[in-house]
Amino acid sequence: MTRPGDDPLIIEARLRRARRDKWLREGDMSVGRRFAQIGVLGWIFVVPTLGGMFLGRWLDEQFGAGIFWTAPCLVLGLCVGGWTAWNWMNAK
Repeated sequence: MTRPGDDPLIIEARLRRARRDKWLREGDMSVGRRFAQIGVLGWIFVVPTLGGMFLGRWLDEQFGAGIFWTAPCLVLGLCVGGWTAWNWMNAK
């Protein structure tokens, strides 16, 4: 048996109301704060990507593999950066 509080629609309605109440109390974010968030989001995405690339180049130098490790580590860094950015944007 489910309780009325377990309904996803009710949960989302309460979450929306809480966000609206917070907005009414605090108002909109400043332009500077929005730019800061965009900058942080960029760094959250770029740092793991570059880290994967540097790790791949280092592994290639260690094993003399040409660019064998660079591509997979770069893709892994992109995935980690994208996942981290997604979680940061959707944090509650």
